[in-house]
Amino acid sequence: MDKKGRPDHINDALCQLYRNSWYTYTDNKNQVYANLKLSDKIGVGGVMVDNPVTELPTETVVNNKLKALQDEFDAFYTDVSKARRGAYLPIGEQLDLLYKDMAADKGDKTGEWFKAIKKVKDDNPKD
Repeated sequence: MDKKGRPDHINDALCQLYRNSWYTYTDNKNQVYANLKLSDKIGVGGVMVDNPVTELPTETVVNNKLKALQDEFDAFYTDVSKARRGAYLPIGEQLDLLYKDMAADKGDKTGEWFKAIKKVKDDNPKD
């Protein structure tokens, strides 16, 4: 993953395909599909057992998984979060709305703070 948490390497996809350390590389300094190989043994509950994965996924399967992870990250974090961050009032203004709502006994869904937050969420749904 990159610094923002976006999947950017086949390792991100490989660890999602199967549990445990089922794979390794013939050259750890060059972690590319061509150097991918199955581990003979894996650790399960503190015990080394035969690797239940008996065949490497194809390069297409790995690339498709990585692309799916990237698309999921981009859709959630890029579009929705960015839009919401830009639409929310600054924290100080939100706290002021909350204070005024509490003072007016509107600490429920009738308060202005709730209405402002709901509008941002409705205008920028996650789904």
